[in-house]
Amino acid sequence: MQHGVIPPGSTIGVLGGGQLGRMLALAGRNMGYRFVTLEPGADSPCGQVADRQIQASYGDVDAARELARVSDVITYEFENVDAAVTKLLTQEAYVPQGSALLYTTQHRLREKRAIEAAGVRVAPYAEIASEEDLRVAVGKFGTPCVLKTATGGYDGKGQWVIRSVDEIPDAFAELSRAGTDLVLEQFIRFEKEISVIAARSPRGEVKAFPAAENIHVENILHMSFVPARISASVQEEAERLAIRIAESMQAVGLIAVEMFLTKDGELFVNELAPRPHNSGHYTMEACLTSQFEQHVRAICNLPLGPTELLTPVVMVNVLGEHMEPLLKWFCSEESAASDSGVTPKLHLYGKDEAKTKRKMGHINLLTDDTAKAAEWMERTGIWDSIS
Repeated sequence: MQHGVIPPGSTIGVLGGGQLGRMLALAGRNMGYRFVTLEPGADSPCGQVADRQIQASYGDVDAARELARVSDVITYEFENVDAAVTKLLTQEAYVPQGSALLYTTQHRLREKRAIEAAGVRVAPYAEIASEEDLRVAVGKFGTPCVLKTATGGYDGKGQWVIRSVDEIPDAFAELSRAGTDLVLEQFIRFEKEISVIAARSPRGEVKAFPAAENIHVENILHMSFVPARISASVQEEAERLAIRIAESMQAVGLIAVEMFLTKDGELFVNELAPRPHNSGHYTMEACLTSQFEQHVRAICNLPLGPTELLTPVVMVNVLGEHMEPLLKWFCSEESAASDSGVTPKLHLYGKDEAKTKRKMGHINLLTDDTAKAAEWMERTGIWDSIS
């Protein structure tokens, strides 16, 4: 079973009911798969398009066993699911991603050590167990530097950029409240943030998507440019590093590798995500195979699809504060204009409340020139709130 093919028509169980699970299910349905999601929230984005939602907490053992009972293969759509439950599922169901990769990527220190074991560089870091540890490490790395919780945290949460030694007591006190290990990272003065998503199947086939150049605003991904505005040699090196990590960690399914590119052309890996990734949404229309179809292919041990880019693209996130101007634009006659050189492809996630900073959807702007996408964004006024 470990290396067998899970054919179309089978049922895929998904731990998590968010937008990544939703888009995974939509891609898999086109291939003939059925989906069941386990998610605590009612009417979840994934649950809306799945065949069934089991509404229960991620730590509910009985619910996990029910998911195992009705699924031919199980995957997860975000990494903060209960690793202990995932381990149980590996004993009672087919979870090709296993629990080891989840265990590693849920903890920044374990993740960094695994990246280093793959022969890939990360920013210098130190484990922090006390305020004195933090003071010593800040003295070594200098300021600014970044204190992070080792577990939890996303979109900038669980982080403190220390800009002077005077901030050390407050930074340690604030992040210690999380009750988890802490890690201090030396600040990398990067020119660009890029990411590469690689896929690996149980049979050992590995493929990488083209690198995306990512722009963040207030620690939340705002835009991804593809092709990334980097040299061909850096592009090749970034893809090579992502494949090396996927192979070294024996990943199954997708693994997203976030990297910093310095002005000297050096690449440092920042974080990993063992799942579909926000910066890979561009693949939905711009590549021969989307990241979501590729994940289905990988966990089901089908041959992986080609990853070539069909067209330049800019992916831009839609947050809660963008929903009102977005809907006004897309319902207007002006949205039908075809002389902009940009074809917008809208994806909304079915979330019930448009809260500020909440990811509600994204738009893939297909174009022959990514500069035209920026002009389109300015003309629509949807993102005027972003400086």
